[in-house]
Amino acid sequence: MYAKGLKGIVATETAISHIDGQAGVCLYRDKPLGELMEGFSFESVMFLLLNGEEASPKQEQLLREEMQTYRTIPARTIKLLEDTPKQVGMMSAIRTAVSSLQEEDPVQDSMKEAIRIISALPTIVAYRYRSLHDLVLIPPQSESSHIENFLTMLHGRQPTNDVVRALETYTILTMEHGLNASTFAARVTVSPRSDIYSGVTAAIGAMKGPLHGGAPSEVTSLLQEIRDARDARSVLERKIKNGERLMGFGHRLYKTVDPRAATLKGFLLNEQPDNNWFQLALHVESIAVDCLEKHKPGRGLHANVEYYAAAIMQAVEIAPMLFTPIFTMARSVGWCAHILEQQEEDVLFRPLARYIGQSAVTESP
Repeated sequence: MYAKGLKGIVATETAISHIDGQAGVCLYRDKPLGELMEGFSFESVMFLLLNGEEASPKQEQLLREEMQTYRTIPARTIKLLEDTPKQVGMMSAIRTAVSSLQEEDPVQDSMKEAIRIISALPTIVAYRYRSLHDLVLIPPQSESSHIENFLTMLHGRQPTNDVVRALETYTILTMEHGLNASTFAARVTVSPRSDIYSGVTAAIGAMKGPLHGGAPSEVTSLLQEIRDARDARSVLERKIKNGERLMGFGHRLYKTVDPRAATLKGFLLNEQPDNNWFQLALHVESIAVDCLEKHKPGRGLHANVEYYAAAIMQAVEIAPMLFTPIFTMARSVGWCAHILEQQEEDVLFRPLARYIGQSAVTESP
C-alpha cells in the first residue's frame, strides 16, 4: 500500500495521546484537555505525559526541584549561543545548543536526560534571544516555576500571575499532539537505538519547517495585514482566490473545531476580553470560516491552535521570532515522552519506497 506522506498509515501504537479529528477530541493519557486546565501546571502535565500517571504533590515538588537544578546550562553551551553568528536563525541555534548539552559520558538514564533537556530549553531560548539583542543574560531563577522562570529570564522582570498563566495554558495545550512531523522524526531517529539528544535535535529540525512550527507568526502577519476589521473580508477573499493558504485555519486531523483552539479562545475571552488584538482575531475568525466554507465547501476548515496562539503571544509580549522556539519548549515534553515509549518498543523504523525511475516495471492493471 502506498500513501503519500504516510497519510492515514498507522506507524506505531501509543498510550501518550489520542486525537479524534471528527469529534474534536484530544486526550493526554486519557485525560481531556479541558480537565487538564483545571488546577494543573506545566510540571504536573509534564509528569503525566512522561510517566503515564498523575503526580502526587510530593512527586510534583521533586520534579520541580530536579528541573530547577537543570536550568543552569554548561558554560560551553552559553559561549556557543553567544558566538553563533546573528544571521543564524533561532531554531538552528537552539538545535545546536541542545546537541551540545550531551556529555561525553552520558548518564544513560533517558528519563533524567529528558528532564534535563526540557528544563534547559527555556534557558537556551532566553539566552539566545537576549544575546541577539545585546542584552545582559539573566540567570535562571531557582525558586520559580518553569514558565515564570522563562518569562523572567526573557524580559528581565518578574511577570504577573496572569501573564504566567496565559503562557502556561498555551504550553500545556501544545505539549503533545500525536505522531506529528517532529514527533515522528524523533521516534525514527531513536529507533536504531540512538540517544535522546539526537531524537530531540531531529525533532527541532522538523519543527523548524514553516508547515509545522511557523504558523503563529504567519497568523500575526495576516492580522497585521488586515489591521482594520472592516477590511477582513476583502483581504481574505483575495487571498483565497489567489490560492494562498490562510495560516491558522484547517488541520490535517481536525474536521471540526480544534479543541486546543477552543480552549485558548475561552481563556482569552475570560482573561483578555477587551484586548484589541483579540477582538480583531475573533472578527477575522468568523469571516475566514465563512469565506472558506463558501470557496471550499465541506472541508471543515476552522481556526486551529496556532491561530489563537498568536493572540496569546501578543498578550504576553512575545516577539514573533520566539513563537516557534516557545512551541519547541512546549512540544519537547511530547517528544521526550514518545522517545521513551519508542525505546521501550525497540522497533526499527524501516518503511519501503516505491521506485519510479525509468527502468521501473509497469504493473498491469
